[in-house]
Amino acid sequence: MMALSVNSAPVEATRFEAMRHAMVASQLRTNAVNDPRVVEVMARVPREAFLPPEHRAIAYRDTLLPLIGGRQHNSPLATGRLITEAQLRAEDRVLLVGAAGGYTAAVLAPLVQSVVALEEEESLLAIARGALAGEPKVELVQGPLAAGWAQGGPYDLIVVDGAAEELPAALVDQLRPDGRIVSGVFDRGVTRLASGRRTQGGFGLVDFADIECAELPGFRRLRTFTF
Repeated sequence: MMALSVNSAPVEATRFEAMRHAMVASQLRTNAVNDPRVVEVMARVPREAFLPPEHRAIAYRDTLLPLIGGRQHNSPLATGRLITEAQLRAEDRVLLVGAAGGYTAAVLAPLVQSVVALEEEESLLAIARGALAGEPKVELVQGPLAAGWAQGGPYDLIVVDGAAEELPAALVDQLRPDGRIVSGVFDRGVTRLASGRRTQGGFGLVDFADIECAELPGFRRLRTFTF
């Protein structure tokens, strides 16, 4: 007797949905991702759709995930903590630095006015274009991450979805006065999450969590040599 073919798509979707809800319960709610709006969106955005096909099976692991070109994708917890700390407002115009495959842009979009999602790696942008097709609040742009995207500024909020050793002044200058930044930071091999606000007196970041964070290209501090 010929075996009947079975469409595995509904089974796969159900499996991913179960993993997504497990992520919310075990990774987010237990670790200070306590903005109900953020939790609700992360519970329904299919993270697997924003990853290379070969890595979708591990989309909900609580760890950094490999991406194309040696890049890594932040864990759900790191992204969730950054977005929670950002204290999103419906009127916010957001610059997302390190858009990768578009997942964080998809989480931000329902909660803010608009998102400019900046990525420099073409292969990651290709994933984002497909996954975010039809999302009117997100504008995908390509360029060096550390340069930001001044054409769309000034922004109310900049989300750096990865770790930087130093945020360039040119990026901070794209914030409006009193604008906010949330970012991963790394210092001597240790990564943390931090937040800051641009004021007339300047700008600085304050750490708020010790969490593993993916390093982004272009944010190393220039080294000086002394003799």
